[in-house]
Amino acid sequence: MVQRILRSILVPFFGSLLLCNAALSQTGGPTPSPPGAAVYFIGLKDGDTLPTKSTLHFGLRGMGVAPAGSDRANSGHHHLIIDAPTPALNTEIPNDFQHLHFGAGQTETEITLTPGEHTLQLVFGDKNHVPHSPPVMSERIKVKVADVAPPPAPAAAGERKPSPKDAKVYFIYPTDGAYISPNPVIRFGLLNMGVAPAGFDKPNTGHHHLLVDAELPPMDQPIPNDFNHLHFGAGQTEAKIRLPLGPHKLRLLFADSAHVPHDPPVYSDVINVTVTESGRPPPRKRVKHRRHWRYYRT
Repeated sequence: MVQRILRSILVPFFGSLLLCNAALSQTGGPTPSPPGAAVYFIGLKDGDTLPTKSTLHFGLRGMGVAPAGSDRANSGHHHLIIDAPTPALNTEIPNDFQHLHFGAGQTETEITLTPGEHTLQLVFGDKNHVPHSPPVMSERIKVKVADVAPPPAPAAAGERKPSPKDAKVYFIYPTDGAYISPNPVIRFGLLNMGVAPAGFDKPNTGHHHLLVDAELPPMDQPIPNDFNHLHFGAGQTEAKIRLPLGPHKLRLLFADSAHVPHDPPVYSDVINVTVTESGRPPPRKRVKHRRHWRYYRT
């Protein structure tokens, strides 16, 4: 009799605890997501086979892509989870080799995986890398990675998309010689061409790429996608990035739907910037010279 009473009390109690924990784990962070928002892999499904080096494309519905730190309603940026369980949904997503952040607003990435089975998942995060509430994430899919023959060579230079006469790309901010903060918002300017997302093949359009401390890449191949070659395939015309302290060289390079520069290529001049903690020139040091005080840069 006592056991029956305890069972009638404890079973519902612990069941409610489990339901509460499940609900909390799905609550997400403080940033709301709109109804119907979804994130997914484009052209990739559970059970597919991939080469060791492949490009993954991220799809998004019902929300917009914005760089990390950008406080815009109904927006965020992608995170790719590799061979790891879904991260905690009410705190910042880890940043390591199994949790890749795309805080510049990228909508695709090139990854290299070892042969064998792997799991992949997309989790959308807000300006602080915390999942929204309710969370916006894809199903966790399994893929098989196998060694395959290398892909065919890229199209010859003559097959590149043409750029119109007098097309020009340039920096609105910063300007050459500027002092900037470690997290500046870089603004891109464009003349005589249109901006379109990656994969959108329309004449006289393309999207921006920012080269950081890098030389111009080969003009007949897709632009690399790494920390020195930032892609803005969602069609962004500005982006908040992170730069270490010190001098840097920046250049903009415009490219077509497949990330290949146009013919002729459309790129900006190199600008030189210096990153300081304050985003301003270093303070002047006052030194005495003969009878007069003079100021010199430290």
